[in-house]
Amino acid sequence: MRRRLALAAVAVAGALTLAGCGGSDSSSDTAELSVDSAYMPQPVSDLAAGFLVISNKGGADDRLTSVSSDIADRVTVHETVDGSMREADGLDIPARGSLVLESGGNHLMFEQLKRKPKQGQKVSVELRFAHSDPVTVEIPVKSATYTPKHGH
Repeated sequence: MRRRLALAAVAVAGALTLAGCGGSDSSSDTAELSVDSAYMPQPVSDLAAGFLVISNKGGADDRLTSVSSDIADRVTVHETVDGSMREADGLDIPARGSLVLESGGNHLMFEQLKRKPKQGQKVSVELRFAHSDPVTVEIPVKSATYTPKHGH
C-alpha cells in the first residue's frame, strides 16, 4: 500500500511538472498593446492626420478596427498602397510586432474638425481593436512641418 501511494505521488508530481512545461504564459495567447511616438501635425484645413506606433508584445495578432476623437466628426484609418491612400476597415497588428502609422504610409485621418488644435495642445483619441480593450491616447499637436527624428 505504501509503495502504491509513493508511486501515485510520483505520478502526480510528474504530471504537474509536465503540465508546467507545456503551459503557456499570458503573452502567448493574447495581444499586449502599447502606443508610443504619437503626434498630429497642426491642421491647416478641416482635415488632420495622426501618426503613432502600436506595439504588440503578446503572442496573438490583433487589429485596429476604429478610432474616435472629440475634435472630429469622423476619424478614419487609412492605408497607403502603391502610393495611393484609401480608407481601410482596419489594420493588422502582428503578434510580437508593431503597426506603424507614419507620414507617407498608413495613418489616421481626422475629418470635419470641430476645432483646429494648435501646436502644444493634445488631442484625445480612442483606439478600438478586434480583441483588446480600447486604448485612449493623448496625441501631442506638433508644428505643421514637424518631422520626427526616428523617421515615422
